Amino acid sequence: MSVYNNNMNIMNFISFLNNNEERFGIVFNNKVTDLTGQINNIKSLKELIQFNCLEEGRNYAKNNPGDTDINSIKLLPVIPNPSKIICVGLNYHEHVKETEKTIADNPVTFQRFNDSQVAHMENMIIPKASDNLDFEGEMALIMKDSESHLSEDDALKYIAGYSCYNDGSVRDWQRHTKSTFGMGKNFKKTGSFGPHMVLAQDIDDYKQLTIKTYLNGEVMQSASLSQLIFDLPFLISYVSKALPWRAGDVLVTGTPGGVGFKRNPPIYLKEGDKVDITISEIGTLSNTLQNEVL
Repeated sequence: MSVYNNNMNIMNFISFLNNNEERFGIVFNNKVTDLTGQINNIKSLKELIQFNCLEEGRNYAKNNPGDTDINSIKLLPVIPNPSKIICVGLNYHEHVKETEKTIADNPVTFQRFNDSQVAHMENMIIPKASDNLDFEGEMALIMKDSESHLSEDDALKYIAGYSCYNDGSVRDWQRHTKSTFGMGKNFKKTGSFGPHMVLAQDIDDYKQLTIKTYLNGEVMQSASLSQLIFDLPFLISYVSKALPWRAGDVLVTGTPGGVGFKRNPPIYLKEGDKVDITISEIGTLSNTLQNEVL
């Protein structure tokens, strides 16, 4: 599985820690170009998006190839502090079928909090309160600033880039009530986001992308983004009717069929398991599972 795209025309934007300082940059060929403060004194990837300087970041990296080895830094979630993370449920037909639900007229949406996610290669945590942690491989959109009430025709131009997401779900807590399941989606460090952002302009047709989730090397989920029930323009427009998008906001677009808790027998994540989520043309998000330590 290729974690990074090594085509110089495909820029992998990352957020990371170096000497305990939060920084951001571009990785290519396992080397990092640190962009922190190099463009209009911008200090984060979220700010780079906010000030519409993604192209400047790309050009800086082309002219200043990095010399910091990727293994010497600690990756952070692509956007460590988005103002909102909006997730979509039941957005692939096979997942609707396996959960014995029906397709509604409007998408199922819920929110995740920043504390619930980790970065690529950081351990995901199996909570002490439950042994029902499940995987959900998904594609994430990183958004630009927008107005409210976007039209579907204009929606795609507000995508800054794409990434991978594991919408890890604590299934028994998700079912504590019939009306909402947000708590089961927000245990600390049960989701993951990364490893990087690929610019939207570098993906010719997102509908041609494929997504696969592997558990310990075995394919558990496999789908094409063309199979989304509620497509990206609709989702972007739908959310904007309630809240405008802010630079760095994250839209997590739904998981295919094949989740663990609907298998026979059910499969839940255990300590030492490794989950890889691969999206063609974007990369692979990898995490190992660890039990919560009090």
